[in-house]
Amino acid sequence: MRIEYEVKLGFKDVMFRPKRSTLKSRSMVSLERTFKFMHTGKSWTGVPIMAANMDTVGTFEMALALQQHQLFTAIHKHYSVAQWNDFLEQAPEGIENYIALSTGTGENDTEKVDELFKRHPRLKFLCIDVANGYSEHFVHYVQATRERHPDIVIMAGNVVTGEMVEELLLAGADIIKVGIGPGSVCTTRVKTGVGYPQLSAVIECADAAHGLGGQIISDGGCSTPGDVSKAFGGGADFVMLGGMFAGHNESGGDLIEVEGKRYRQFYGMSSATAMDKHVGGVANYRASEGKTVQVPYRGPVEETVLDILGGIRSTCTYVGASTLKELTKRTTFIRVEEQENQVYND
Repeated sequence: MRIEYEVKLGFKDVMFRPKRSTLKSRSMVSLERTFKFMHTGKSWTGVPIMAANMDTVGTFEMALALQQHQLFTAIHKHYSVAQWNDFLEQAPEGIENYIALSTGTGENDTEKVDELFKRHPRLKFLCIDVANGYSEHFVHYVQATRERHPDIVIMAGNVVTGEMVEELLLAGADIIKVGIGPGSVCTTRVKTGVGYPQLSAVIECADAAHGLGGQIISDGGCSTPGDVSKAFGGGADFVMLGGMFAGHNESGGDLIEVEGKRYRQFYGMSSATAMDKHVGGVANYRASEGKTVQVPYRGPVEETVLDILGGIRSTCTYVGASTLKELTKRTTFIRVEEQENQVYND
């Protein structure tokens, strides 16, 4: 047993230190980025914010809405092959640049992925997603997937430490998903005692990934546009959002009415609700590691997208970054004890 005494930070522990700026307006800030991926040599251009691959967030409807702003959606893994076929036959041209097919690591998952990539060669991105990216089996699965699909951009995770980021990149992944336990409907940290404060995880994993030419996704922990900015400031290439995109028309989840107010159901993918729905219940060797909540219904996702993008542009103007790429270079974080004056908060 050993203890690390160095303080690890979450988004609530810091704020940006403002710096002199030559920007006259938020409209002068560009949030578009271009990345080249290490194993395929392919490039992607867009706004690097992602809807999480949860079935109450990462839906086909969400992908169509976010594509309008060049945002990305990791489509949840529970759509059938037939549903994928229907969607891709009807979707607008270019949607393949803003969606990833998500998968687990089971035999049925492999067969489904192989079938869909064979039938739809326009698909470019695959998200191999497990709760614990530290297993030897997971590394081997990423290696095998890279061998079968040398031209596909592979996202893999989740992990929170630099050495595992490096191992997965060298195994064949292009982009590593970073985050264990920070999500709003994740209970892994209280059920298992395992986790890593998200900002520190991003900073350390970004350093490891960028040294090899890979990228990372900060997955989880954002509840405000300022948190998204902090993830980018810490070095994240992409930021994945779950709860911030929940509750909308496009989000999925049951629409519920309680005392005249409307809500959408939102739950973690390791929750009892998700496992009851998709695998027939929680296996007797494991525990539920997710919450099920009711999110106030928020209508179309458009307004939320504009609020997030506006917040990030404002961050950039405060620190003098004319592009999102410059933000991390212009970032100085200061440690804080409080984030806001809460006198009028409910």
